[in-house]
Amino acid sequence: MDQKRKIIVADDSDQLAVIGAELFCETARKAISTTGRFRAAISGGSTPRAMNRLLSRDPYVSRIAWRKTHLLWVDERLVPADDPASNFGAARQDFLEAVPLPPENIHPMTSDKSPPEAAADYQKDLENTLRIVKGNLPVFDLIFLGIGQDGHTASIFPGDQTALETDLWVVAVKGGNPNVHRLTLTRPVLNNAGTAIFLVSGKNKAGVVKTLLAPQPTHLPARKIKPVHGELTWLLDRDAAALLPPELILKY
Repeated sequence: MDQKRKIIVADDSDQLAVIGAELFCETARKAISTTGRFRAAISGGSTPRAMNRLLSRDPYVSRIAWRKTHLLWVDERLVPADDPASNFGAARQDFLEAVPLPPENIHPMTSDKSPPEAAADYQKDLENTLRIVKGNLPVFDLIFLGIGQDGHTASIFPGDQTALETDLWVVAVKGGNPNVHRLTLTRPVLNNAGTAIFLVSGKNKAGVVKTLLAPQPTHLPARKIKPVHGELTWLLDRDAAALLPPELILKY
């Protein structure tokens, strides 16, 4: 097993959400004790929603110094916030309205401009929020990622090099389901995180999980996520891990 990669398997989706919430809280605690603030980027999709709901109530909500926390997004569909496809809208519904996170510490990707303009605006937001020294890449303390059955992660889709080979931190793309314009953080930014966690559940993901974690090379985008200095964790439920050999798996 890669020294920087660990694979944790939960018994079911409920335990997956609990472990995810625990990792969120613990990473926040470590970041704030070290730097005085916590900078996290979250993803959309159905899998993280149970974890997000847990973060809105005890014992988790009281363990996080929310005023020292900045929340950003890995990617977003460029739809209105009240659209069911909006990642920000889902997060707002699940936990943002219930936690004491100052509004100025919430950094959604805007959908009211053209895709290139929205991407440029979010890059500026990253520069200001993460206090980037010129010439450096952003450093998130924590990034939560998901994967699709096609092996995409964030909004980096198979066959699209836009977000893989670039000096930009945020790019506009079009694709996925629904097939709409999106913004996504790019591979260099994702690979500069202190901690990156893939959160994956369901039998329908077992095949692609096996492919992504096999020693054989693959060009699927999720395989390109390899933090340069940080740690990579695969947090799976039993169904998503069903095709993995037992020797790869750690108990939480």
